Amino acid sequence: MQTILFHDTIFGPIHSRRLGVSLGVNLMPRDGKICSFDCLYCEAGFNAQGPGKSGLPSRAEVRRLLRDKLEQMQRDGRKPDVITFSGNGEPTLHPEFAGIIDDVLELRDTYFPAAKVSVLSNSTQLHRPDVVEALRRVDNNILKLDSAVESTMRTLDRPASPAFTVDSVVEQLAAFADNCIIQTMFTAGEYDGKSFDNTTDAEVAALIDAYRRIKPAEVMVYSIDRRTPAQNLRKVDADTLRAIAGRITAETGIPVQLTV
Repeated sequence: MQTILFHDTIFGPIHSRRLGVSLGVNLMPRDGKICSFDCLYCEAGFNAQGPGKSGLPSRAEVRRLLRDKLEQMQRDGRKPDVITFSGNGEPTLHPEFAGIIDDVLELRDTYFPAAKVSVLSNSTQLHRPDVVEALRRVDNNILKLDSAVESTMRTLDRPASPAFTVDSVVEQLAAFADNCIIQTMFTAGEYDGKSFDNTTDAEVAALIDAYRRIKPAEVMVYSIDRRTPAQNLRKVDADTLRAIAGRITAETGIPVQLTV
């Protein structure tokens, strides 16, 4: 079974297809995975591998490790384009997430003030005021919406909470408006006897309706690019992605960042 990707709390820098030279912050365990989704396409594998034994890094540990890494990069003359919260699960699940955001913004301003701070989130913790306020403070608040059709979202993203629904999350995302970027993974396939395809006309129309309600600053459109834990997933071809991106912009006026 595919397993966790990141064995450090601070990792990289790596080259991100969407963000450039990215220094990563992993708030989840170094030897396990904790997430409120269990996505079929997650490059860190399924949640069944367990949370490991290392536990979550403390706020103080994250601050120390990031400071040391930024000092080293400054000495080496290497500049990150972005400091990105990603890793082995959902970063907003960390109980000290809001305080860690404050620390990262302070360290960024000290060492590389031109760098952006980005959070890649699956949108499941937007019912928490502390998480919402912390996300409002970052430069790139990148929030997931893979499908606006409930059954497709549940098949593809497999949320842990039955209270998480498309209608509720779209309402929560709309509260950010242009203070967020929506990220949508397009793919098709079959898992556990259920087929799905979020590139169909009906699926794209539902997403477009959701984007109109949310009014984000931008929509990120992409497909799978790495090995996935579910075997029967299909990478969407570049022409199809371009057509979807063109339709989104034409019908909403929202800029689309396309990664092929």
